[in-house]
Amino acid sequence: MLGVVKNVTVSLSAGKCFVSIQTEREVEQPIPKGGAVGIDLGVVRFATLSDGTFHAPLNSFKRHETALRRAQQAMSRKTKFSSNWKKAKSRVQRIHARIGNVRRDYLHKATTTISQNHAMVCLEDLQVRNMSKSSAGSPEKPGKQVRAKSGLNKSILDQGWFEFRRQLDYKLAWNGGHLITVPAQNTSRTCPCCGHVSADNRQTQARFQCVECGFKENADVVGAINILSRGMQRLRDEGQDTADASAGRETAARIACEVSGAVMPPAAGTRRSDLCQLDAGMSAVGIPRL
Repeated sequence: MLGVVKNVTVSLSAGKCFVSIQTEREVEQPIPKGGAVGIDLGVVRFATLSDGTFHAPLNSFKRHETALRRAQQAMSRKTKFSSNWKKAKSRVQRIHARIGNVRRDYLHKATTTISQNHAMVCLEDLQVRNMSKSSAGSPEKPGKQVRAKSGLNKSILDQGWFEFRRQLDYKLAWNGGHLITVPAQNTSRTCPCCGHVSADNRQTQARFQCVECGFKENADVVGAINILSRGMQRLRDEGQDTADASAGRETAARIACEVSGAVMPPAAGTRRSDLCQLDAGMSAVGIPRL
């Protein structure tokens, strides 16, 4: 065990005992590895990076939903506080614990990989509570598409976006990097190539095509590129040097506008326009496109 023991906490969860030991020690300031990256969080793709890679969603609750429902139904048929009821309750608790453990394990693996390979990560400042509100409405003003919204709310809460952000924050700090949050408004409606903002740019959930310059790309990748650009702009607004993150900015510009397959294959149908060439040149000299 490294460091001086400061406190020990013993807890009980789902019939299992856990011991948490907190220690204190001095460590040297680490040197971060990698450049900057923007990340767009979603449901179809859990996390899409501005370099074009993405992490598929785990959907831990959805995987165990049937087993949980059956266990809860069996529990409801038992006499409350009886021995059989307590056994059924224990089964429900174990399933809930399994759902949480699987989700945390997935998030830890994803955040560790990202934090070890990037010096700066830019995320949207998502208001999960507002995004997952019920649309049932009231008897006087009933909501629309309540069932569909309920399913979306369940999927949003199943992803663990807040925990993902929390883990990224402290792991980046451990590795010498840092996390930046930016406003989420219009990140998936802004063309990273020419800067045109329109709801018509996002034709479907996954398809982005700029109505101004014709640029095509996956909508989540576009969102991640814009998030990275906004993060870089925030640093410049604060007077910080962004030279160390230039690799991430140049990568975003390349993904947005380059059609050559020398580095990575472009999206099908991507076209080079004069606006794209201008934007790539601007990014190379440090002028952001939002």
